[in-house]
Amino acid sequence: MPNLQEMSDRFEIQDLLTAYCDAIDSRDWDALDNIFTSDAIVDYTAAGGAKGNLSETKAYLERALKQFSSMQHMLGLPVIKITGDMATSRTIAFNPMSVEKDSQPHTFFVGIWYCDELTRTKAGWRITHRREELSYFHNMPADFTAAET
Repeated sequence: MPNLQEMSDRFEIQDLLTAYCDAIDSRDWDALDNIFTSDAIVDYTAAGGAKGNLSETKAYLERALKQFSSMQHMLGLPVIKITGDMATSRTIAFNPMSVEKDSQPHTFFVGIWYCDELTRTKAGWRITHRREELSYFHNMPADFTAAET
């Protein structure tokens, strides 16, 4: 049976994962400063994206996500393992994304897992390393090209 601290940690980590989705979908790149450590590494290469530190990731996201008219990250419940002030999580994400195609929105779907390493800081839990694992793309336009990494 988890103790109160572990339950509190789990809720805080779940809130952090949700805050990431909200920051991305609302294009609030500065909010990522409260989600990742300043020396975090973020690896989107499994889905064709970039890998870099936090400032590189913020610049990449701003550039890469301009082409999408809308996106909506939805998470499943994470598998969280906590060991003292360190934790790992693996979370299913379902991400519908829309681009304009022939002056019409074209929506495709991305299925991924977020594989995270986290640490407890004085400011709360933060992600130190994020790696995506790709499950699928569905209905992606044949001529779609991702932003340059």
